[in-house]
Order: sequence, then structure tokens, then C-alpha cells
Amino acid sequence: MKKDITNIKDIEYLVSKFYDKVNQDELLSEVFNVHAKTNWETHLPKMVKFWSGILLDTSGYKGKPFDAHAKQSAHITSKHFQRWIALFRETVLENFEGEKATLAIQRAENIGAIFEYKLDFMRNNK
Repeated sequence: MKKDITNIKDIEYLVSKFYDKVNQDELLSEVFNVHAKTNWETHLPKMVKFWSGILLDTSGYKGKPFDAHAKQSAHITSKHFQRWIALFRETVLENFEGEKATLAIQRAENIGAIFEYKLDFMRNNK
């Protein structure tokens, strides 16, 4: 039986495993590494704080996550969001189960849907 996401170490593990998949994914790695030129040393800790805030009610995350995605709007399509969600769901389900794991998937799906909607709105109203 897998354990649920209960602490910061679990979040660090989830984020690490997820972004390992992102970096190996043909569709997503180009957006992160070529177009956005993601600095992984700063991005990963930021994502740990982001998901820790969502799942563990911590308050360390500071930022506007949509703004970073908006800058890459020319390179992000619905296929990217669907792949991001699929990889996130896959990573959670491979490593965790329980209330927080389910919440992580639900939140990722909601975030992806909202970001996709907002980017489409931006593109269609230029």
C-alpha cells in the first residue's frame, strides 16, 4: 500500500519525480527548456512551496504562477496542458494514495483548466 502525501519530503519527492518526467517528455521539455529556459535550481524549490501551500496549507509560496505561463502563450496549446495533467496524475498515482493524493490530482486538473482557459482568452482577445 502506498502512503498519502503528508509532509514536505513527500512534496519534494512528488515535484522531483514529476519534473523528471517533464524533462524527458518530448512535448513538454521543449517548452520548459527551450522556450522558457527554466532555471531548475530555482524552479523546483518554488514548485515545492507552491504544492506545499496547496496540500499542506503552508505559506511559503510567493508568486503569480499564471504570469510565467502567459509569457509562453505562443508555445503552449491544449495538448501541452493535457500532457502536463496526465504526467502529474501518473506521478501521483505511481507514488501516493489517499486524500491528499486525490486532492493533488484535482487541484492540478483545476489549475490546468483555468490556465488553459485564460491563455485561450488572451490569445482570442488580442
